[in-house]
Amino acid sequence: MSKERNLPAVPTLGGEQSLNRYLSEIKKFPVLSAEQEYMLAKRYAEHQDTEAAAQLVTSHLRLVSKIAMGYRGYGLPVSELISEGNIGLMQGVKKFDPDRGFRLATYAMWWIKASIQEFILRSWSLVKMGTTAAQKKLFFNLRRMKKNLDAYEDTDLHPDDVRKIATDLGVSEAEVVSMNRRMMMGGDASLNVSLREEGEGQWQDMLLDDRPLQDETVAEAEEATMRHAMLLEAMGSLNEREREILTERRLTDDPKTLEELSQVYKVSRERVRQIEVRAFEKLQKAMQRIATERRLLPA
Repeated sequence: MSKERNLPAVPTLGGEQSLNRYLSEIKKFPVLSAEQEYMLAKRYAEHQDTEAAAQLVTSHLRLVSKIAMGYRGYGLPVSELISEGNIGLMQGVKKFDPDRGFRLATYAMWWIKASIQEFILRSWSLVKMGTTAAQKKLFFNLRRMKKNLDAYEDTDLHPDDVRKIATDLGVSEAEVVSMNRRMMMGGDASLNVSLREEGEGQWQDMLLDDRPLQDETVAEAEEATMRHAMLLEAMGSLNEREREILTERRLTDDPKTLEELSQVYKVSRERVRQIEVRAFEKLQKAMQRIATERRLLPA
């Protein structure tokens, strides 16, 4: 019979009106030092010590809530996003290997985000379970990219913006237009909806402290370093021309135009664009392969 036991329950998150109480309760759990975290993780990995697992989980509940708040624009109750994120955190704790050299927050962040994103995809009527990986990426990045392009939230995109988003995300322009229109019509709730019938309090009032958490700061720094190393390794999968074009188009502060690069390489603008798209797709696949090999992505 397996020795593994279920992880202990986290503080109760019963619904909308208990959210404030929950956020107050989880602040009471101390942030673990690197040494404390390592010892607890070893105890759980080697002896299935659920008390050690509980301390690992509760010390990272604030991280889950912070991540969940980043997805509040999809119109789902924050309490449900947090609950799903907590499930991802527990899975991350179960799979965490303390001897791999990075902190639990860095590893668990992948599981937390994956769990929340899958919940959003299940909940939104405009995105079906059969959605492709490219469409999922478009769904979760479109709002951010529109903001970066100063595009209006509730209008059709300018053709130039459609073209840039499609190129950056490796999808067709038709998919960008379709997803944008569906998202303009979609969404089951608003942050301005009142929490009570008498109209007191809104969802947007239920936000966490904007100051960064210690474990979040550490996790983001480690993740940035890790992603940079993965990017350098993944660039090795490209040939010289692909690396140069991709770098000049996407990895510099002052990217070159297709026309400028077409003159450098003595090919058409369309050919440069094709090489750029192909190189980006190869880079993405290499990054995903490296992340999977290093057990950074949920299986």
